[in-house]
Amino acid sequence: MRYIILGLIMAGLFQVFFWITKDNRVSLVETLSEKIESLSYSPYKGYNKEILSPSEIEDDVNMLSHITNKVRTYSTTDAKVILEEASKINLPVDLGIWLSGDHKENHLEIERAIKLLQKYPNNIENVIVGNEVLLRADINEIELFAYIDFMREFTNKPITSAETWDVWERVPELANHVDFLTIHILPYWEKVPIEQFNSFVIEKYNVVKSIHPNKKITIGETGWPSHGYNNNSAVPSLKNQATAIRSFINLAQENNWSYNIIEAFDQQWKGYDEGNVGQYWGIFTSDRTLKFYLSGDIEINENWLYQMIAAIIIGALITLYGLKNQRLNISHAFAYAIAAQGMAFGIVMAVIYPFTNYMNFGMWVMWGMGTFLMIPLIIITLAKANELFRNSIGIAPQRLVPLDLKSDNIPFVSIHVPAYKEQPHVLEETLRALSRLKYPNYEVLVIINNTPEEFYWKPIEKLCEELGDKFVFMNITCTGFKAGALNAALEQTNKEAEIIAVIDADYVVESSWLVDLVPLFDDPKVAIVQAPQDHRDGNESIIKAAMNAEYAGFFDIGMIDRNEENAIVVHGTMVMVRLSSMMEVGGWGTDTIVEDSELGLRLFEAGYIAHYTNRRYGYGLLPDTVEAFKTQRHRWAYGAIQILKKHWKEFKPSANKLTARQKNKFVAGWFFWLSDAMGPVMAVMNIIWVPVIIFVGVTIPTIPLTIPIITAFLVNILHTFILYRMKVKASLKDTFLSSIASMSLQLIIFKAVFDGFVKDGLPFKRTQKGGKAKKTSDNPIKHETILAVLLLISFFALIFTNHSGIVEIYVFAATIFIQSIPYISAIIMRRLELYSIKNQKS
Repeated sequence: MRYIILGLIMAGLFQVFFWITKDNRVSLVETLSEKIESLSYSPYKGYNKEILSPSEIEDDVNMLSHITNKVRTYSTTDAKVILEEASKINLPVDLGIWLSGDHKENHLEIERAIKLLQKYPNNIENVIVGNEVLLRADINEIELFAYIDFMREFTNKPITSAETWDVWERVPELANHVDFLTIHILPYWEKVPIEQFNSFVIEKYNVVKSIHPNKKITIGETGWPSHGYNNNSAVPSLKNQATAIRSFINLAQENNWSYNIIEAFDQQWKGYDEGNVGQYWGIFTSDRTLKFYLSGDIEINENWLYQMIAAIIIGALITLYGLKNQRLNISHAFAYAIAAQGMAFGIVMAVIYPFTNYMNFGMWVMWGMGTFLMIPLIIITLAKANELFRNSIGIAPQRLVPLDLKSDNIPFVSIHVPAYKEQPHVLEETLRALSRLKYPNYEVLVIINNTPEEFYWKPIEKLCEELGDKFVFMNITCTGFKAGALNAALEQTNKEAEIIAVIDADYVVESSWLVDLVPLFDDPKVAIVQAPQDHRDGNESIIKAAMNAEYAGFFDIGMIDRNEENAIVVHGTMVMVRLSSMMEVGGWGTDTIVEDSELGLRLFEAGYIAHYTNRRYGYGLLPDTVEAFKTQRHRWAYGAIQILKKHWKEFKPSANKLTARQKNKFVAGWFFWLSDAMGPVMAVMNIIWVPVIIFVGVTIPTIPLTIPIITAFLVNILHTFILYRMKVKASLKDTFLSSIASMSLQLIIFKAVFDGFVKDGLPFKRTQKGGKAKKTSDNPIKHETILAVLLLISFFALIFTNHSGIVEIYVFAATIFIQSIPYISAIIMRRLELYSIKNQKS
């Protein structure tokens, strides 16, 4: 416990250091003016552009009167409700007339403007005919000139038109129709970094001034967003917004410029038109909170202390839970505590996302689903990190079976070899190897089950007669698949047998297998002794090398790790089980298709001990094809869910049949399956979201939908490449092949987990081995290929449409690419398979 506490303290200090070194409070240039000259104000709220009530507008106008000398409007509809309130406190208003390609609506705008000029002659200061209408090309220059000239007949107020600075350069004739120029200079939209804000404004102001030296110029729009996407080097942030506005106000005062800042309040509805950055141009939030004052320090994150405390507490809880009941050293404890604090930071950032962003319905859906799916992903990532630290810098394994066991006892061992339509030459190798065992006291039951074809069993019957009395030939018909065959074998097992050993029909065992491992049963509490699976045909082709490398990791890393807590996964080959213990818990179960693992769990629940050795004592055959590889993994994952559904009550905190450490290992194992199953779900979610980003410009909840996926991927890479080199002693090539093989199974694991929860009683499907797999016309990776193509299209679409160089989109694109890797791996596995077939034929 002292290592955990020490790790908590050290990791917590890292968290504190991270937060206190961030720019939570910054000192910026202060303005020379007490008020802003003019602010754009639109009287709307929400995502549906709902107009504010009269009382809300009254409150806004009163609030703005304390910070600005004037407000600018954009349409007569807006101006009508604003003027009604502004007139009460004599707040000047620049009247905007919105022009578009709808000439009928333009005519109505002019009519409304004339009425407002008549009603509020003392409150309207200037008339702005059109806002960026030439920039949008809604009407042409001649039409705009006509509208401006027409308005002159109805007012003596100064008239202008608002366009970006380059339009005044491109259409200089427009200046002849206005009393002064209203130019928009928005460095953010022109990808100018904040450091060059003032110099850019000066440059563009002077460009227009040089063309129109005798005209008054007003900067009608300038500003900076406080949040949202970067536009290349133009980065939105509260600090940058305050910097831009404060320094510009000083610049305007020094140069005696007339100006208007965009805008008063954040406008949530602009998210649909301008992307998420369009919502954050206000100096007030949408709930009317002032983001910063014109003088004094700027509080970038007012809640940083609470967020830091929350992250530290969550990280501490994750650390305590993840490390409890484990054998630790300080290196392991500290490394895991740091990882937990990092994940805790991510959790806090994900949770606060809706409080720091304006959320529309789609974003709520994506955030909610992303955050929900982030939970198991974090658990799995931390479990992988824990396994990485434990096996690399933690305490060395203590429970691996020693290699020099001796015993005076020679209990009778009954070796069971179930065979369903097994190739005779393969089974012959297995039986001849068993005949060479050095152990003196054993029998071999060869259980041919549900195989009426004489081709398969007739040669084996003859072989058993040849090998002698130790070999018992059984040809039976049974139900319950492999478990049913094994239960039938128990009825014909020698009455003297104390130990049941099971191997698959394709396994060639070492002669010392029983001699070396049977002595472990001298301890009456030992019910299981497991040796690893391995394969003798891994060098036949590159596809089989990839499969073999993938299997090796589980037996040299995962099983050794689980063995330390007496929580191995029992495998129905190379396993020995105490017969009396097996019968005590009910024998082989036929209600799952993983009778071996399920029996092992029942024995653990009964309080028995298992031992594991990573020394190889037997070598089988690998699946013949990618399809067979997938079929086998579907069976394992589906069976794991069956076990979970059957035994879940034993994993409740109140259950006491298993130790806390055993519960932890089994739950973590199930979460590994669930984590792989989450991959396709999150991939499909992100594919659906891509068109929204490209065509609508709506942001994504970056943290829950990207960072955990990227982090999990990086942890998996480290986990594989570090532990494969350290524990499996694999070459770089084999490690890479293992990764491809492992990742290629993601979609089939999703199907297996889904089937496990919604379908009961799926049949046991035999893994095709021995070079006799049935040929199928279907593409075994059809669905993986479809997902790979969709994800890669999404990736390239995001990259090539990200003209503004938005960092978040690049991060999201990277996430999409990472999500495509498992399906690309499936394609690679298929190509390796076809390459291997071609080489075998040549």
